[in-house]
Amino acid sequence: MSTFTNLLFHIVYSTKFRKPTIEKTWEDELYGYVGGIIRENKGTLLCMGGVNDHVHLLAKLSPTIAFSDVLRLIKTNSSKMVNENIRPRFPFEWQKGYGAFSVSESQQGAVRTYILNQEEHHRKQTFQEEFIGMLERHQIQYDPKYVFEQEFIQ
Repeated sequence: MSTFTNLLFHIVYSTKFRKPTIEKTWEDELYGYVGGIIRENKGTLLCMGGVNDHVHLLAKLSPTIAFSDVLRLIKTNSSKMVNENIRPRFPFEWQKGYGAFSVSESQQGAVRTYILNQEEHHRKQTFQEEFIGMLERHQIQYDPKYVFEQEFIQ
């Protein structure tokens, strides 16, 4: 029998310490670059959206590369591209972790709508509230003190 897959993921990650460093002026360039990284790794970026401190991706990924490797490539290469090509006012970094949730094909439209309406969504809810809610809806156990990176302030 041949192998057939439909590995559809809703992926969420934020900027380092959730700082509002993603600017509207270069957001599309960032999203396009992330799509290119996913294509290079035999996947498809179906949509990407977010606000100034985090992003959501809906992507079909290949079973031939480990999920964590794809995310490492996306985050490492996109932050490098932003810092070298866009040269934002402040150094650009992603947080260390991420959230990844499997999506059934029947829910693709609803997830896409959710991702593309992030600005409206975040008028009512913070990223922290949103992310904790996602963990709870997907019944993922977590320790609150380790969910978000904390900036060390002296």
